[in-house]
Amino acid sequence: MAHETKPNLPKRVKNELKFRELTVKSKHTVAGCFHRVVFTSPELAGFSSRGFDDHVKVFFPSTDGGFSRPSVTDDGIVWGEGQRPLSRDYTPLAFDASCNELTLDFYIHDGGVASLWADNAAVGDTLLIGGPRGSLVIPTDYSFQLYICDESGLPAVRRRLLSLPEHITPTVLVNSHHAHTHEYLSEFTHAKIEWLDTESIAKRVSSFEFPDSDYFIWITGEGNDVKQLSDELLENHGLDADYVRAVAYWHNK
Repeated sequence: MAHETKPNLPKRVKNELKFRELTVKSKHTVAGCFHRVVFTSPELAGFSSRGFDDHVKVFFPSTDGGFSRPSVTDDGIVWGEGQRPLSRDYTPLAFDASCNELTLDFYIHDGGVASLWADNAAVGDTLLIGGPRGSLVIPTDYSFQLYICDESGLPAVRRRLLSLPEHITPTVLVNSHHAHTHEYLSEFTHAKIEWLDTESIAKRVSSFEFPDSDYFIWITGEGNDVKQLSDELLENHGLDADYVRAVAYWHNK
């Protein structure tokens, strides 16, 4: 089948790259495993995030509270003098254009610049974001939908589940070793959500009977795990790569 004739393909859209300084408006803990931080800024005017697994690059202030703001030029991104701030990628959980508010969920774990910043964040604190540089807009009406992630992918899954039509019953496999994280998706009673480990997820995926068409599978998490699951689907089950999105969110060192 020619690529152009495939039905319901995801579509890529580009955004103009912008950097925005944001201010913390509120923070609270969700399901004992995430800090949900709502940011506000007039610089959020024109912000666009059309894909459920989009990411913004979050730049964290240095220990002295400051940060270097880059410029976007015809020659690319130019950083000012001084040390470039540490950064991590985060999924925009929600954006309210009416009041220029952006919501991000920060996973709580030991170590790491992002979790530490979120632990200590207070109303009025500021940081810098860049992007999203683009989106993959994925149709919501595939009859068979499978989502596989660990804690790092839960915000994207949450955003996706909020967008799906009521008649769709997606399957979600979450690689999680912490029972309190189950509350994070507890409201989505229409979804089939299973909390498993790496080995159990691999067995479930190998045992699935996938339809011949009208499906979408999304996989994220640790790089090696993502590759193994993707290979299983594409090589052993013969699924179409245009409807299987596999993205490593992090890598074991």
